[in-house]
Parts: sequence; C-alpha cells; structure tokens
Amino acid sequence: MKALTYHGSKDVRYETVKDPQLQNEEDIIIKVTATAICGSDLHIYRGKIPEMKTGDILGHEFMGVVEEAGRGVKHLKKGDRVVVPFVIACGECFFCNRSLFAACEETNSGRGAIINKKSARPGAGLFGYSHLYGGYSGGQAEYARVPQANAGPILIPDFLGDDQVLFLSDILPTGYQAALNARISNGTKVAIFGAGPVGLMSALCARFLGAETIFMVDDNVDRLEFAKQTYGVIPINFSDIDDPAEFILENTHNRGVDATIDAVGFEAKGSAVETVLTTLKIEGSSGKALRQCIAATRRGGVVSVPGVYAGFIHGFLFGDAFDKGLCFEMGQTHVQKYLPELLDHIANGLMKPEVIISHRMDLSEIVKGYEIFEKQEESCRKVVLTP
Repeated sequence: MKALTYHGSKDVRYETVKDPQLQNEEDIIIKVTATAICGSDLHIYRGKIPEMKTGDILGHEFMGVVEEAGRGVKHLKKGDRVVVPFVIACGECFFCNRSLFAACEETNSGRGAIINKKSARPGAGLFGYSHLYGGYSGGQAEYARVPQANAGPILIPDFLGDDQVLFLSDILPTGYQAALNARISNGTKVAIFGAGPVGLMSALCARFLGAETIFMVDDNVDRLEFAKQTYGVIPINFSDIDDPAEFILENTHNRGVDATIDAVGFEAKGSAVETVLTTLKIEGSSGKALRQCIAATRRGGVVSVPGVYAGFIHGFLFGDAFDKGLCFEMGQTHVQKYLPELLDHIANGLMKPEVIISHRMDLSEIVKGYEIFEKQEESCRKVVLTP
C-alpha cells in the first residue's frame, strides 16, 4: 500500500510500504476513506517529537471501511464504516473503567520507561505518534490496522458524509473536552489562544455550551476572520496587540475572563531565552501561551490546556496562578467518552465541524498538504485527504 512515512525533520515521503496485518484477536483492518493533517502532526513534521523512527507511518485522524476483523471483535464486521479515535484504549483497565481512556494502562507499555524509570504508569498508545506512545502505525495511508476494536472505532450511519464525521477522530472531542474542562456554560466569557483546528473546534464547542463572549488570539488574519464570521469571536491579532492578556483585561472590567483555553501548546512563540533553551533541548516547551492564559483569567477561573506540552517550562508563573486561585485542567483527550453524544449532535445538525475544511486533496498530494499547512499558505485551516 501507499502511506506517508517519516524520515526526519521536514522530510516526509509518500511511498510504498507493507500492507497491515491482523496481529491480535481484537484487531481490525480498515480501508481508509478519509484522513486529515492535525496541528499535532506538525510537531512531528518539525522534528520536535522524540522517538520517531525512519519509516514510521504518520497520522492519527482517519476513518474508513472495515476490510477484515479478528475473531475477538464483537460489534464490527466487514463493510462497516467507522471513525477511529486517535487514542488507543483497552476499555477494561483501571482508568478505562473510569472513562479516562487517554490514561489506559494496557496499550503503551514503553512510554514510562523511555521518559523516566520512576514515572507513573504510561498513558495510552496513540496512532502515528512516535514510540513514546507505542509506535503504532498511523492512518495517513491506504489501509490501517486498528487494535482494540471493541473499545475504539465508532460505527457511522450511512446518511452522514465522511467530512461531517472525520473530526470525531480527534479535534472535535479535543475541543469539546477543552470547553468542558473550562466549565463553559450559559454566559461564560472565555479566551482561546490559538486559531488552529483545535482552537476553532474549541470555539464551536464553547458556543454550543452557551459561551457569551469568546476572545480568540492568533496572528493568522485569515483564521481569525473565519472564526469571527463563523463563531462570533472577538479576534485579537498579537502582531498588532503586544499584550493580548492586557487587552482582554481592559475589556472585562479588569477582571479577566472566566476561563482560558490554551490551544497552542509547547511551540508557542516565546522569549529569546525560551527559544535558546528549547533549541538546546535544555527545556521542552515554551511557556508563552500559558503565561498569557494565567494573566487573562479572572480570580477563581479555569485554565484549560488541550495543547500538547512536553518536559519543563520556563517562567511558569506558578505564584500568579496560586494568588489568583486558578484551576488547571489538561491532558490528552478521552475520545471514546465523548463519541456517542458528539455523533448525535452532528446527526441532529447541531454541530458542523466540517466547515473548517479549507483543502481537500488526494492522499498522493499529502507531502504538499503538509507544506501548505505548516507554512499557513493559501488560507489553510484544515487539510483532508482521500486515498
């Protein structure tokens, strides 16, 4: 089959690889019908994620049709159409039984040993996201092996198109969890840092949950304008406004918003010191976005972090967070927890995540797709590819 493979920083290749095979009784093989490039994929593309190996197949947002099912698969059969969560969970361990699927103890045996032998039990395996997360092949391919099929893929009704449901694989539940973690309800004022796909899905979900005011911070004019027109956000371009948090304070009676959502993560454009520290790998992440969130959130408010972070952070300002009595909610998304209700919302026309798609391309054009998305060219918001 054809798939996108990793060969180093900004060196990904669309090439022929071995077809996937069933390895366990609860595996399925799917023929991929749609896949997407995620903002998290850009961390890999830029060479920022450790434990990537030459030839690894990328991609964790994908869906398709079941081609083959292991004899232990209970609810799916050949011909079924499914969306695959990016989190691989067993459905039966201590954490899965508490709906904390991203903390699954059974699908990623190596991560804790790789990072720190004294660390807690490793979290769940992820598709196409390095050997820190299990080394599973991803779905930017013509076919994919999906393990733990009894606890992952969700069956999609025929009347819904691929574009409508594809983002159930990651960014829609990620935005939804971010909004829930931010405790958004009717009348909430929230600031979202980052107008990428997760930031846009966070805005969609914030509106759905009743947010009254949404500030959105980014420097991409096209994305900010799209978010303004689609989700009614108040755009803040940090190329024009040096201190977005100060602007937010000035427009909230100097209190700040009820909650902030950091949809940027560890590659936020930080200070010169942070740039040097992260380049030398002395520290793992920039704290710029988190500092802005802390400053922009009112006392007793919430900072929700769906953005990916790794390692130590320079200038976290924990004292400010303590003084303001802030609550932090963060972590990988427990995708399986939210799939049934989000699928219902899409089916009922209450959520239309597909409106953020700006580019539809053939899978053979995926290398070009990465380049356009990474450089934010052609007003690119989200790239969807079909084999």
